[in-house]
Amino acid sequence: MTMSNTGGRRKPPTIHDVARVAGVSRGTVSRVLNGGHYVSPAAQESVNAAIRKTGYVVNRHARSLITGRSDSIGFLLTEPQEKLFEDPNFNVLLRCCTQALASHDIPLLLMLAGTEAERRRITRYITAGHVDGVLVVSSHSADPVAEQLHEAGVPLVQCGKPMGRGSKVSYVAADDRDGARDMMRHLLSLGRRRIGVVNGPMDTPGGVDRLAGYKEVLTEAGLEIDERLIVSGDWGRASGEAGAERLLAQAPDMDAVFVASDLMAQGALTALRRAGRRVPEDVSVGGFDDSTAATESTPALTTIRQPYDRISSEMVRVLLAQIGGEDPAAVILPTELVKREST
Repeated sequence: MTMSNTGGRRKPPTIHDVARVAGVSRGTVSRVLNGGHYVSPAAQESVNAAIRKTGYVVNRHARSLITGRSDSIGFLLTEPQEKLFEDPNFNVLLRCCTQALASHDIPLLLMLAGTEAERRRITRYITAGHVDGVLVVSSHSADPVAEQLHEAGVPLVQCGKPMGRGSKVSYVAADDRDGARDMMRHLLSLGRRRIGVVNGPMDTPGGVDRLAGYKEVLTEAGLEIDERLIVSGDWGRASGEAGAERLLAQAPDMDAVFVASDLMAQGALTALRRAGRRVPEDVSVGGFDDSTAATESTPALTTIRQPYDRISSEMVRVLLAQIGGEDPAAVILPTELVKREST
């Protein structure tokens, strides 16, 4: 590295310094920095080693002028801001996506759009090219943001299956239906037969598929689907508490309840305690997600684990591939039953 003429301060290393240390041309270094196309593995390793040795840092602004890219990704949560702090799943997804992008040296921009005005403003910002692509989380059927961005040609990946049948939006999701089936089979294996459900909103893919899994297993077991045993919440703790209260009023002989999120299950536990029902002696309780809400509950929740680390890494992988010119893709990942004290 060269020295400046003022005070002996070192100049920041340049692409020319990297090329000199690596023993390659400046063009080869440039190709490595812009994706590594048409570069041999040996040359790529030499350039990466030289970058580490010189401490070279990419001038993102200069590169964006050349490539037309912002070199950043948006994380768009289309829910009210308080949901980010109330629901532990959003925080886990945000952290895991940030970590997955860090390995590519790409920053993640958090965007919150819980109202129609916020969604319009964020959509304008994204379509103006301020990010190269978007990871969209929690899109209800009434929320058209993902489809609007897709139609505008913005690379994006949605967390969870799109609700529209004809949607061409890329997505990564856990197998909600199969997870619900696993939980219901577990509850039946304990001898429970009057199993209620506090389901999620029916304008979300999780709400639709988890309820479908609940009903499928009851039908397999030759049990009646009793509408008095089915209520819905909004994924939040308070709605789980209210839902369990409704179930106890409508079906006082309920001996188990499948609650479609751990956060709602925390609320359900509160309602059961208040009603004098012991868990799991009188009523077995199963959740969904395996979030911190499951381990912090008393008793700790038996639940269905969503592989959020894999969901996040796959969302990032699919999005970067799409930015690189590949077609949209869909990935569905398996869930896992985690047994704890609530059953």
